[in-house]
Amino acid sequence: MSRRVRRAVGRRASARRADIRAPTRGERRFAPARVGGPDRPRMRRRTQGWTAAALVLVLLGCGPERPPSPHDHAAHGHTPRAAAPAHGSAAASAHDDAPRRAAASAAEPGSVAWLVARAERGARVVVPPGVYREPTIVLDRPIELVGLPGAVLDGEGEREILVIAADSVTVRGFEFRDVGVSYIEDRAAVRADGARVCTIEDNRFDNAFFAIYLAGSSDCRIAGNVIRGRARSEASSGNAIHLWNSRRVRIVGNRIEGHRDGIYLEFVEDSEILENTSTGNLRYGLHFMFSDRCRYEGNVFRRNGAGVAVMYTRHVEMTGNRFEDNQGSASFGLLLKDISDSRVERNVFRSNTVGLYAEGSNRTVVEGNDFVANGWAVRILANSLDNEFRRNNFTGNTFDVATNSRTSYSTFEHNHWDAYRGYDLDRDGTGDVPHYPVRLFSLLVERNEPALALLRSPFVSLLDAAERVLPVLTPEALVDRAPAMRAFAREETS
Repeated sequence: MSRRVRRAVGRRASARRADIRAPTRGERRFAPARVGGPDRPRMRRRTQGWTAAALVLVLLGCGPERPPSPHDHAAHGHTPRAAAPAHGSAAASAHDDAPRRAAASAAEPGSVAWLVARAERGARVVVPPGVYREPTIVLDRPIELVGLPGAVLDGEGEREILVIAADSVTVRGFEFRDVGVSYIEDRAAVRADGARVCTIEDNRFDNAFFAIYLAGSSDCRIAGNVIRGRARSEASSGNAIHLWNSRRVRIVGNRIEGHRDGIYLEFVEDSEILENTSTGNLRYGLHFMFSDRCRYEGNVFRRNGAGVAVMYTRHVEMTGNRFEDNQGSASFGLLLKDISDSRVERNVFRSNTVGLYAEGSNRTVVEGNDFVANGWAVRILANSLDNEFRRNNFTGNTFDVATNSRTSYSTFEHNHWDAYRGYDLDRDGTGDVPHYPVRLFSLLVERNEPALALLRSPFVSLLDAAERVLPVLTPEALVDRAPAMRAFAREETS
């Protein structure tokens, strides 16, 4: 031990011994009672503890300098400096860029997050080919993020991949894959949360829980994406394109398959769904609720578990779509439930269990559609009011129209029915006798579905012939008083 250390320890011990003295009589009188023996041994032990502590402190002060902590700024070459006074916009800009610089330093060089963190507002960030496995990437400033062919963002089955948290963001040219399934959150390959004027286009999505998810966003465009899921059950799968509480969104030219719902809209207004193909989804090819003033046109919905559902909505336009091969005990080409003031025009309903199902649908115009080879072309319930069916073709359906009541509050006018057996003496193209499209057998099936086993039997043929001669049981109000003698020609819908 050095002379300096011995001297310091000696002074500290002498000071402590000087403080130890016998208490006076008055001090003994008012001192608290002590338990565990006389005072002096305890004082001795306490003095020894103080001495040892002082010795340790002195030795530490004289020892070598401690190694730098990994949390020290100096260990990483970052020396703290006093903040300079702000001078106008330059200081404000530096303050705003501080989080970006911090993110750039934290991200691994060459990663997508590192490229994004270094980008200025409005920049075009090009990501070279490669497979990128990194934490969720957040786009927090207006940029255009472009992936070159072969740029893959991999969620490794564990996490969300990309979050758009700023306006005027474009994401283009990537392959997104393997977003993990979650039962407590809606994980998405690309999520836009409160964003405006965003564009998500020309990407590929494979095995994503949710592929594209927009919440509280507006004026966005989702176009030209190819989305393939591997859904096995509704509980463990999400939707390909999911919109919630959004406005003025255009969904154009996407190809979707293998999800729970292909396209899902809830509380979405003034949006357009155009020229998409949605096939092979577990539930609906298109499913939207509480979404007013939307238009979908030129889409193909094929082989989905339950077809397409439009619910609790007003002022919807459904034009030029194809509803095909949606078959099952609860499958529809198009389900209209509690909608009003809408239009269904120039669509093709082919080979569906039910082409068009209307429940609580009011003031809807169904015009210029082709119903071909469906089980039920139209099933309209008695609680649907003031709907108009005009200039539609009904060809090769098992049942053209079915209802659950002998009362009808909807009208059929100048449709073509291949089951019509009337005549046209004046050659004006309109039948001279009305057509009753509801078969008696369809009423029996409505009340007792197992009766379908008799569909091709001679008994049913005899029943239909008798009803045509004496139509006393079928709904008298559900009648087309001016049926078209020839099918209406249509422009081919792709």
